Amino acid sequence: MSIQIRKASMSNAKAIHSLVNKFAKRDDMLPRSLNDIYENIRDFFICNHDNRLIAIASLHIVWENLAEIRSIAVSRKHQGQGIGGKLVKHCLKEAKSLGIGKVFALTYHPDYFRRLGFENIDKNELPHKIWGDCLNCHKFPDCDEVAVMKLLKK
Repeated sequence: MSIQIRKASMSNAKAIHSLVNKFAKRDDMLPRSLNDIYENIRDFFICNHDNRLIAIASLHIVWENLAEIRSIAVSRKHQGQGIGGKLVKHCLKEAKSLGIGKVFALTYHPDYFRRLGFENIDKNELPHKIWGDCLNCHKFPDCDEVAVMKLLKK
């Protein structure tokens, strides 16, 4: 299967929004508004197959040496083919190129991230995250996501 991974453009925002919220309806990730997608479009990588968006992931910079991988979603038809892992690797490569040494995720699927070299951490190790996005989340302070982190080698 021929896939293409690239940075998202504004024309991808509605498809990204649709894919994120399909997963959110199944409680696999948190929902995101279309406005949020537009505001953060530069964070997203997309994967296309036959000119159709089939997968997404985003890298969001949180602080000087800290970034978060968010919104990893692969359409059901294309799951199990390593596409999500390729997107995560693109995010990690970009983080490293920016000089970021720590990348974390808050996830309902920590085993997936552990297979990609992440380790479980205590959410209290993420003070910038907690006082940023988490305060606005409908699940705060009863978050049921697991925090994982990967240290990037220089």
